[in-house]
Amino acid sequence: MESLRFLLLFLCSSMALPLAISSGQGRKLSALVPSAPLVLQYHKGPLLTGPASINVYILWYGKFTPSQKATITDFVSSLGAPNAIPNRQPSVSIWWATTQRYTDSTRKGVSGTVKIGGQASDGLYSLGKNLKRSQIALLVKGALAKRLFPSDKRGIYLVLTADDVFVERFCMNSCGFHDSVSVSKRSTILLGWVGNSGVQCPGQCAWPFAAPLYGPPTPPLIPPNGDVGVDGMIINIAAVVAGTATNPFNSGYYQGSALAPQEAVTACSGIFGKGAYPGYAGDLLVDKRSKASFNAYGVNNREFLVPAMWNPSTLQCKTSVA
Repeated sequence: MESLRFLLLFLCSSMALPLAISSGQGRKLSALVPSAPLVLQYHKGPLLTGPASINVYILWYGKFTPSQKATITDFVSSLGAPNAIPNRQPSVSIWWATTQRYTDSTRKGVSGTVKIGGQASDGLYSLGKNLKRSQIALLVKGALAKRLFPSDKRGIYLVLTADDVFVERFCMNSCGFHDSVSVSKRSTILLGWVGNSGVQCPGQCAWPFAAPLYGPPTPPLIPPNGDVGVDGMIINIAAVVAGTATNPFNSGYYQGSALAPQEAVTACSGIFGKGAYPGYAGDLLVDKRSKASFNAYGVNNREFLVPAMWNPSTLQCKTSVA
């Protein structure tokens, strides 16, 4: 039986608003601020290194509006687009550049090039609106069998579920995950899942764009793309893609137990800007017209909020806004 080894959480509590890691059997929450020095150890396994690109294949499960799809695809395209927005900093691509400091045993860094390899839609909910976690892999395998996507060992097959889709443990302690699954005796693929929490649990999976479910009733920030659920998905997609690139097979970079690893982004839970503390995202940029909060520019004049990422060079959580 395939195991979903990497579970990405975005939970709210009275003490923290963390992105943490858990297993399919239920792992304990990681602390927002580790008491020991934050060091993600390299466990000698492969990473998604350059110069070849990392290809993201998006499977839209359920109904997404054209605007929602455009926001998400623009974000993914922004990851590997350093020249698309040369005069607007900080950028999403500069945020992603931190992953290149994660090097493998041959000193090759994670690829700085991220592309959308393809997209497919399952707007008719082929497996229904109540999914088991194991069915995420079935959706990807089905797309491969139908040749909607090529089989790509450097690909990340990202299943995104609409706001009316209930995924097992979604909103209980899960906003997304990444994993590796076998599709044949000789082929293993990487996949991820992120759900739209805008209707079901924005206070858990879309903070700081929604009031926290637990803790002090801090006012929510205005989302830069005008969609609480989708702007929340961007945060979790960032964590899933970064985690997959730097720890694709649970033998890359992480801290703690392999059963409950803290990865590149999840080790820096709840931090988005300078001065962040539990319940406060940190100092961010504010759009003068919309009053929306963000910390990175993307393609097509987009603004996004991206989470902090652990920097192997400084051994600290790095935010896009200093």
